[in-house]
Amino acid sequence: MTALARWHVGPWTTRGARPGEDAAPGRKRTVDELNFDVIGLARILGRRLSGRDELQVRLWQNELRPTHTRMCGVHTLADPDNAQHLHETAQEALAWLGERAPAGYVFVLTDAVELQPLLDLTADVIAVDAVVQLAGIPLPAARLATAHVRRAGSGDWYAGDAVCNWSGPYATSDEAVAVVHTARTELADQLRSAGRTDLADTSSRWLPVPVY
Repeated sequence: MTALARWHVGPWTTRGARPGEDAAPGRKRTVDELNFDVIGLARILGRRLSGRDELQVRLWQNELRPTHTRMCGVHTLADPDNAQHLHETAQEALAWLGERAPAGYVFVLTDAVELQPLLDLTADVIAVDAVVQLAGIPLPAARLATAHVRRAGSGDWYAGDAVCNWSGPYATSDEAVAVVHTARTELADQLRSAGRTDLADTSSRWLPVPVY
């Protein structure tokens, strides 16, 4: 499985305080802790570091995560220059992630690293998530229309998101994909009924159903 074969819209790291915000011990990472999480996420997804950079990451870890049971939202780097180095390294990791975002999506850093759909209706390919977000109205078909198709350990195929199954089981991936395509057709019809023909007319450019 490739590093980004299983992806989901929304946060990919724990949320943290933004620069200038008050600390929230136990609830949000500090700025330094969040920057460290950005670097860690990129490493989990396959980014390779030099031996020297790996050592630096371990030094940051020792200062920001002294124990596995430590409370988040309380640890910061003592040296401002070191904190700046951490920030710059996190930005490099974020850029690396950005180059590997699935088509139609982008990684952004808000108070967490989040994968968001690109809201450009002129693009060659458009994420169904983007259409649903731009519609801004209840669309009964939306959940299944934005689904992925994935294989369970049993060998059966399901349509759902990264963690939940919404439809299935099916004997083949093609059967599950067909269910999602049916939901997409229903979604386009619901958009037209709601007066959003502009969104419905992008359906020929919607991304293929993700299968993994």
